[in-house]
Amino acid sequence: MIRFDRLWKIMQEKNVSTYQLREKCGIDSKTIRRLRANENIETRTLNKLCAVLECKLEDIAEYIPDRPKEPSENSNKTNSTP
Repeated sequence: MIRFDRLWKIMQEKNVSTYQLREKCGIDSKTIRRLRANENIETRTLNKLCAVLECKLEDIAEYIPDRPKEPSENSNKTNSTP
């Protein structure tokens, strides 16, 4: 999973509001919502964010491995035929 928690920290450090970010990057409120929810974002948007904030990608995004899925109970059962 890609998380954008670092984005909000760097915006605070640079005193940039979401309104300013929207105006400077040309991104809409739906994109801001997707960033807050750690949802899919186009690389073009990431490029704009880095350009406006004068930072690197790793300054605004972080990869966190997904938790492995638990095997379901059904997959552990063996089928026995009489």
